Amino acid sequence: MAIAKVLLTQNVENVGHVGEVVDVANGFARNYLVPRGFAVEPTEHNMARFAKAKAAHEAELLKREEKAKLLRDKLADQVLTFERKAHDDDRLYGSVRAEDITGQIEERFGEHIETARVQMERPIETLGPHAVAINLYKGIAVDVRVQVNEENAPAAAPADAKEEAEA
Repeated sequence: MAIAKVLLTQNVENVGHVGEVVDVANGFARNYLVPRGFAVEPTEHNMARFAKAKAAHEAELLKREEKAKLLRDKLADQVLTFERKAHDDDRLYGSVRAEDITGQIEERFGEHIETARVQMERPIETLGPHAVAINLYKGIAVDVRVQVNEENAPAAAPADAKEEAEA
């Protein structure tokens, strides 16, 4: 298989990012990348032309990483609280899904997180505390504490108040 070196003019999934010189199959370069404008020949002129785009892309990646680190620090010590109706055995009538968690994060912190980044085997279906992992960015993850309380539950009176009432 013949190998061709090409300079990418756009981000191409599973191939590389703008401004990178990559080795690809000759047919892939000739039949797909070059005709669609995704790549050009890596000459001195073309390298200089796409250097600015490469720098902008790298700056964007650094910005995303910093934003993810800041969000991780914000979420690390927070508890997301949900109220749901429940059976007598603490099972929920509904459930707390990844969409609910990302919705509350967006509402409280103004940061949108894709629901696919929330790592849950299945929705939360019981009352009480739960831990949910969220992958914010490459290698940046946070464990968020989720508390599910019963909706319209009567406030539990302190034990001392009950004893005084009985006396």
